[in-house]
Amino acid sequence: MSQPHDRPTPASSPGTALITGATAGIGLAFARQLAARGHDLVLVARDEERLVSVAKDLQTSYDVGVEVLPADLTDRLALARVEARLAETDRPVELLVNNAGFGLKHRFLTNTADQETAMTEVLVIAPLRLTHAALTAQTARGHGGVINVGSVASYLPRGTYSAAKAWVNSFTEWAHHEYKPQGVRIMALLPGFTKTEFHERMGVGRNSAPGFLWLDVDRLVAEALADYDKGRVFSIPSPQYKAIAALARAVPSRVLQRFQSLGRK
Repeated sequence: MSQPHDRPTPASSPGTALITGATAGIGLAFARQLAARGHDLVLVARDEERLVSVAKDLQTSYDVGVEVLPADLTDRLALARVEARLAETDRPVELLVNNAGFGLKHRFLTNTADQETAMTEVLVIAPLRLTHAALTAQTARGHGGVINVGSVASYLPRGTYSAAKAWVNSFTEWAHHEYKPQGVRIMALLPGFTKTEFHERMGVGRNSAPGFLWLDVDRLVAEALADYDKGRVFSIPSPQYKAIAALARAVPSRVLQRFQSLGRK
């Protein structure tokens, strides 16, 4: 669904970026920083009113073309509309940012199976299908890219959220090497606790983790884009999370299990 925020794309434009979960947090930071680089945007999120408001602000602030595409990514029909936009050849998407996501505060058996399934639809199925659509078009053109927003939690035994993010790591690493020869860059961003609405929506306070672990969202995205420009397969922002990721891969899972409550209070 396009809104009247579109404009012709000049030949010098770096191309259009499509961002899911684009109205808040990491997604909004990507939208702003990519707009500052001159990218036109396609913004995807559930809240159409908020999408239109964000689109107007971005167009005014950065003089870029902006489309809005309201979609609940747990709805396969809505997801199919986003896939179709990515597949368009006359309005190509140069960069896909698979950012949409949410977490569940409680542990596996406290959540319903439907809640767990919905989270998996957003964290795994949507990135899989959207990446498939994007790569089909991008490999045919011989250029493009995908950034999948994962999590440092992928290295920790923390239930289905961590399992889903571990899938993102594996999928991204494989796709990075598989499609790099065809001119497509694919990277996974692995943030830790970040100062956004994410944990608030879970009902989790900032006191759920030590203060030094909370990252600034704008700096996080700036580091991610710098890593993407360098062609890296993984971007782990900040020295503390690089250290945590390395440690987590060396420490036995039975020890890491002791930190299950971190970020859940």
